[in-house]
Amino acid sequence: MVRNAKTIIGVLSACVCCVCVFLYTHSVQNQMTDERARLLAEYGGEQIEVYVARNDIQAGEYLSANSVEKKLWLVDLLPASAITNIEDVIGKQCSSSILAGEVLSAKRFQVRSSVLEVPQGLVAVSVSAKDVQALGGAVTPGMHVDVYASGSLATSCIARNVQVLATSNSENANIVQTGSIAWVCLAVPPESVEEIIAAEQKTQLYFALPNAQVVEVGHE
Repeated sequence: MVRNAKTIIGVLSACVCCVCVFLYTHSVQNQMTDERARLLAEYGGEQIEVYVARNDIQAGEYLSANSVEKKLWLVDLLPASAITNIEDVIGKQCSSSILAGEVLSAKRFQVRSSVLEVPQGLVAVSVSAKDVQALGGAVTPGMHVDVYASGSLATSCIARNVQVLATSNSENANIVQTGSIAWVCLAVPPESVEEIIAAEQKTQLYFALPNAQVVEVGHE
C-alpha cells in the first residue's frame, strides 16, 4: 500500500512539473510575442539583423571583422542586396567607399570588369588622391591634367597634359558614379612611371587643368 502511494505521488509530481514547464515556456513565448509587437509598433515594420560599418571604409580596402557590427534594421528601409551573412564579404576588397553606419550591401563589393584603353606608347599608372587634390572630386576619365607633387619643402610639376583613364569614382570612361575619389589612373610615358610612383610615396599629388576644360562640380 505504501509503495502504491509513493508511486502515485511520484506520478502526480511529474505531472505538476510538466505543467509548470509548459506554463513557463508559454509565458516566455508570450513575452517574446509582446516584445516583437512593441517593436513593430514603435518602428513601424518588420526588423532584421544586418551588418553596418563601424567606421569609414575607403575604396580598395579589405573588409575586416573589426570594421563591422550587427544592428537591427527595418526591412522596408534596407538597401538593395544588403549583406545578412558577413562571411560572404569578410576579406573582400571594397569597390567603393562605405560610410560609418552604412548597411553593407553587395554593390560595395562588385568586381569591375571594365578594360582600360591605354593610348599607344603610354602606360597606365594609378596614384592615390582625395577629392581636395582632384579638383574637388571633379576629375573624370578623358580629362587632361597637370600633376603637381607637393611636399613640406617645395611643390613642382612632375607631369603635364596627361590623360585621366579612370578614377575610383568611375566604372569606365563614360559613366561617372557617386562617391569620393580614392585613386586616379593616368596614361603617362613609360619613363615617367618611376618618378610619379616615387613622388606619390613621398609627397601629395595634386591635379590641375592645363587649359579651358569644362569641369562640373556639384553644389548643395
